[in-house]
Amino acid sequence: MGKSSGKSLILGLALVLLVAMMGGAKATTICKIPTDKLTFCLPAVAGDHPSPPTKQCCKVISKADMPCLCQYRSVLPNYGIKPANAMALPKKCGLKAPPKCSNN
Repeated sequence: MGKSSGKSLILGLALVLLVAMMGGAKATTICKIPTDKLTFCLPAVAGDHPSPPTKQCCKVISKADMPCLCQYRSVLPNYGIKPANAMALPKKCGLKAPPKCSNN
């Protein structure tokens, strides 16, 4: 998986987590990910020493529209998500790496 696709995953997850925190009990869906489910993945993508992804996190990621998350790559680093952690998440979950994001 390339750097840009990992950044996209991180950015998408961070954006969805932010929306989930701000929305309270109202869950929305971004890139086929219910925002109330993204909190399962935050420990696996944030910080210098992330936790391994949980089964719940991997289930959420397996249903995500990864190309859709590419459009959020420029905003997610603002929320403390580390690109290297996000790039490793699909592999840690035993999933196929997402396609590379375009530079648009």
